[in-house]
Amino acid sequence: MCGICGFTGEVIDREVTIKNMTDVITHRGPDSNGYYIDDDICMGFLRLSIIDLENGSQPIFNEDKSLVLTFNGEIYNYKELRSELLAQGHTFYTEADSEVLVHAFEQWQEQMLNKLRGMFAFAIFNKNDKSIFMARDFFGIKPLHYYRSEKCFAYASEIKSILKIPGFEKKLNYRTLDQYLSFQYAPPPETFFEDVYCLLPGHYMWYKDSEIKIERYFDPVLEPDKSISLEQAVRDIEEVFEDSVNAHKISDVEVGCFLSSGVDSSYVSTYFKGQKTFSVGFDFGEKYNEISWAKELSEKIGVDHHYKVIKSEEFWSHVPKVQYHMDQPLADPSCIALYFVANLASQYVKVALSGEGADELFGGYTIYHEPQSLWLYQTFLPKKFRVWLAKKVAKRPYFKGRSFIIRGAKSTEQRFIGNAFMFGRKEKQKILKDKSIATRPQDFCKKFYDKAKDFGEVEKMQYIDLNLWLVGDILLKADRMSMANSLEVRVPFLDKHVYKVASRLPTKLKVNNKNTKYAMRMAALKHLPEKTAQKKKLGFPVPTRVWLKDKKYYNIVKRMFNSARAGKFFNRSVITSFLDAHYNGKADNSRKIWTIYVFLVWYGIYFENDGKMVD
Repeated sequence: MCGICGFTGEVIDREVTIKNMTDVITHRGPDSNGYYIDDDICMGFLRLSIIDLENGSQPIFNEDKSLVLTFNGEIYNYKELRSELLAQGHTFYTEADSEVLVHAFEQWQEQMLNKLRGMFAFAIFNKNDKSIFMARDFFGIKPLHYYRSEKCFAYASEIKSILKIPGFEKKLNYRTLDQYLSFQYAPPPETFFEDVYCLLPGHYMWYKDSEIKIERYFDPVLEPDKSISLEQAVRDIEEVFEDSVNAHKISDVEVGCFLSSGVDSSYVSTYFKGQKTFSVGFDFGEKYNEISWAKELSEKIGVDHHYKVIKSEEFWSHVPKVQYHMDQPLADPSCIALYFVANLASQYVKVALSGEGADELFGGYTIYHEPQSLWLYQTFLPKKFRVWLAKKVAKRPYFKGRSFIIRGAKSTEQRFIGNAFMFGRKEKQKILKDKSIATRPQDFCKKFYDKAKDFGEVEKMQYIDLNLWLVGDILLKADRMSMANSLEVRVPFLDKHVYKVASRLPTKLKVNNKNTKYAMRMAALKHLPEKTAQKKKLGFPVPTRVWLKDKKYYNIVKRMFNSARAGKFFNRSVITSFLDAHYNGKADNSRKIWTIYVFLVWYGIYFENDGKMVD
């Protein structure tokens, strides 16, 4: 695992600049660094040594050194590709997976991407025609950002590296603030910084003669095959997942595993007998601390389990540090818990496997039950009546079933923007100082729903999450929190062979009245105790709701909400009323409060403290 960065064009103090760009992301690769500098380009690289520890440093070249590569990630089928390229006449000077990429590009150009199995973000400079080719993996496991101005083009694993370009004018992107308030993250490709973009998953880019060309080479479409039986599905999942885990364990250093109480990481951990697993929880009782589940499973499957209990003060004191490492505000409080488990794991191993992606591919989120739950209501009551009734109950105080009636008046496209929905347009107009920036989040999702118009309702929701939630929240926090601790995290569910199996599963084998991820749980049951394999989806429980009713933490947030910083963006009396209502037990506004608070913490770091680390 590594960090990469580079630039071309008119940049002053070029050698100093490329060093500054790498220095600020040293956490991504503390083992070594490397540079390629000529009159046309500067490329920087930081290495966390995993494969070919002695000879795998970058930049990497082809035989005549006309191609220069910097690469972040792992290619799990590099040995097979290496053999194929050797047969084509290529010669190698290392055993590293990175060298396979440069020769594969030389041989196949863009077509190389569909031959790869792994996670990757890389840049290749061609000295002959001065072009730069960049690509990002199928699901967006590894990040890649870019910046373009009249004078230069730059790229990097993290945005904070791009901010080191001399003359970079830091401007807040208000379009992204608007979207963040709805989604709880910055939906790609735009970022919170004007003119800085995120290369989308499954895309590649050419930069040549000051022109950018971007193409999509992979799209995670879902094509269920209703003829697939439960028995066949379980057999296929078990076979492909075992193969994926074994591929993801390839390393020249020890590999560990994150372990929660859920089925995803637990299933992964069953392939780690005799090795190390890592968990964290909070000092708030069993609801917020599932370490006991992880310990019990660890004893049964024979792994060396390590855990940490996060104290409330620790959590809150790390909010600024985590938001610094995130580059952009992320209002998912589990990212802070992930920071702690990555920190714990980094004390023992350099690589850890984790369970991200299982929910999106196999239908694991509880919200995926909604089309089934609403079916009778939407089928037998006319839409006009449902809309009329929803308008009536929306004006009434909360009662059990109120949300069901309101959501039952809407189509999937109207009610679902992903696993987090914080503020709608009307709410944003109430809280924002500049009401004109508020938009409907459904409008942002429309392009994905248009692509998925022929999908089933559950598959539409999965497709939205695969393109938005997975990229903007789940994988972003996994990369940033692990790399903040110089740890490589690998995600065997997000393997293209696993995807092929998952994409063909009929809806009934994903979501039914028994559970979510039904077929996957049945496969996991062959390796896990039933209570673990069938455990309901909870997510990572973080007690923000409880903390915000504690006077100490309520006052921390209230000071922020009353600050001049908050006044730049928000109607302070309105956001404070949200906080007070929550504190007094009148409403559960914890997620919305946290969304605003996190943005304000992040803004203070990057726009008032010049992007400097906060302890």
